[in-house]
Amino acid sequence: MKIVYKPENLKDWIVKKANLMPVPFFIFTSAILAKSEMLAFKFDVFDAAKDSPQTIEQIGQKTKLHPRGLRSLMNILTARGYFEYKYGKFGLTKISKKWFLKENPDNMCSFMRYANEVQWNELSYLEEFLRTGKGLQVHDTYTEEQWNLYPLQQEDLAKMVAKEAAKMIPMPSNPAEMLDIGGSHGLFSVELCKKYPTLKSTILELPQAVEKARPILAKFNMGDRISYRAGNALTDDFGENRYDLIFMAGVAHHFTSEQNSAVSGKARKALKPSACFVIQDLLRPETSSRMKNMVGVVWDMYFNLTSTAGLWSLSELIDFQQKGGLVHYKVNKFKIPYFVQVCAKKE
Repeated sequence: MKIVYKPENLKDWIVKKANLMPVPFFIFTSAILAKSEMLAFKFDVFDAAKDSPQTIEQIGQKTKLHPRGLRSLMNILTARGYFEYKYGKFGLTKISKKWFLKENPDNMCSFMRYANEVQWNELSYLEEFLRTGKGLQVHDTYTEEQWNLYPLQQEDLAKMVAKEAAKMIPMPSNPAEMLDIGGSHGLFSVELCKKYPTLKSTILELPQAVEKARPILAKFNMGDRISYRAGNALTDDFGENRYDLIFMAGVAHHFTSEQNSAVSGKARKALKPSACFVIQDLLRPETSSRMKNMVGVVWDMYFNLTSTAGLWSLSELIDFQQKGGLVHYKVNKFKIPYFVQVCAKKE
């Protein structure tokens, strides 16, 4: 997936083909678009029009925004395809109804609130990171409010892939126990426990995240089948010959190569024979003369900025597991591009 300048007519196409487009001009334009969209979520602009198309005045009354600023914002959101403008009113498009309304189970509102209130501010450190190579190590520095937002945005991301993930993960018949490393919200454990009635899951998560994530897991009424263990995957022992699955989603990009190998070694010790350690994550694309995975390269930069680690390539993830004494088994690809599960077995 790429973010590109898309010509809208023949003149635009000619300008692009002739390399007449002043690219730097559009770089800052993208920043204005991103911040405007984040603030649309903060001020509940989409929910203001959830029941029917609304005028500027009606949206302004609901959001408490000034008509002058709101009109500029609504024009941006309309140009982006989030609203349709007819007969003086703004109505939601299909994409907005699915992803942007709080009442819709697929909504990404918490993710966008986190992007606006946390991630946007983190980007101010990017220049320092480029000079020093040292990231923020956000899990050591988050405030109370940032920890409140963190598991909620993680839940939004997990909703996109949790059901699909549970279908692909290799499991033995009638599994008894799994360890969910960094599972926070619990969505992956929930889907696996639904699929396997004999399964119980332990979520190993940082103490700060456990406290904030409990209300999310409570919504699923899983009783004692899913429990939390406050701790740290880098320092805690996982046990020995205990688990039918050890699963780690969205965590490897916070760890160095040495740490990922060490976690793989502990996973091997804790797995039952023939059980799997599954790393699920976005992939960093291998460097080439024509980089096509814009999503991968952008998030690689972000996780380098926040954790001094970044995304890993497929070959690197496999190598981590093999250095831990595991045997590579298979790679599962998601419908959403660039998400994978890298599965390794204990012999």
